[in-house]
Amino acid sequence: MKEFFKKYFELRKYNAKVAWKKAKISKNCYLFLAPYAIFFTMFFVFPVVASIYFSFTYYNILEAPRFIGIQNYISLLLEDDIFLIGIKNTLLIAVITGPLGYIMSFLFAWLINELPRWVRSVAVVVFYAPSIAGNCFVIFSVFFRGDAYGYVNAFLMNLGLIDTPKFWLTDPKYMIWICMLVILWMSLGQGFLSFVAGLQGVDRSQIEAGCMDGIKNRWQELWYITLPSMKPMLMFGAVMSITQAFGVCDVTMQLCGYPSTDYAARTIVTHLFDYGFTRYEMGYACAIATILFLMMILCNKAIQSLLRRVGT
Repeated sequence: MKEFFKKYFELRKYNAKVAWKKAKISKNCYLFLAPYAIFFTMFFVFPVVASIYFSFTYYNILEAPRFIGIQNYISLLLEDDIFLIGIKNTLLIAVITGPLGYIMSFLFAWLINELPRWVRSVAVVVFYAPSIAGNCFVIFSVFFRGDAYGYVNAFLMNLGLIDTPKFWLTDPKYMIWICMLVILWMSLGQGFLSFVAGLQGVDRSQIEAGCMDGIKNRWQELWYITLPSMKPMLMFGAVMSITQAFGVCDVTMQLCGYPSTDYAARTIVTHLFDYGFTRYEMGYACAIATILFLMMILCNKAIQSLLRRVGT
């Protein structure tokens, strides 16, 4: 055992020397990378580390942070019932709208890729429009108004399916489902462009070689050639889907109010917004952000493991 550890540390020392020599040889490259590395550390790495640190403190901006250990996490998970509602709603949104929006975006991109070039250009603009429409909440708030003048209520009453108007955006039974419909509609444009670019970049010679090797239909071509050829785009679309699904806040606040009825449309980010920007309890808000960060990392790892199996 002593010899094992001796050889292990000698190997680590040798690898460190080799890495240092390579760094000295490529020092000009590191100088060019330095501006990006500095800004990335300042605006991404440091805020994450600071958030994790403040999550173990009581910090209300006016007073100096006071270390309280894991009390914020205990309060969140064992005492804060509203936060548990936010976790349930966030996971429900992530499980339904995340995979569904991801799959629909890819299928639409795959179908549009088969269209003529000028039709494809128009279709790409149409499908990407929801992701850049800033006032789409106004459209859906008119559709789901809680009186007889709302389009959905008027349509259902004309068909005789309901007798009185439904309060779609204030009734806890409907609120989260309406929000998920809007989120799904908006999510189609997030990874859509990357999928279109990936499909355009597939080498046609690989498809021809696959046909000679036994590919018999378009589904086999999709699974064994197209998907493995665009794994970076699939990963980018997955990251965007995860980020949007776990970062839902504006949709629920704009449609269902802040706070929503019985907190039925509460999400983790809405809870974070409440404690961070309304109550200014930054230590508690940082604990919420840390839990959300860990959840997103775990989901990202799970999706990466699934995407590695594509085409195998």
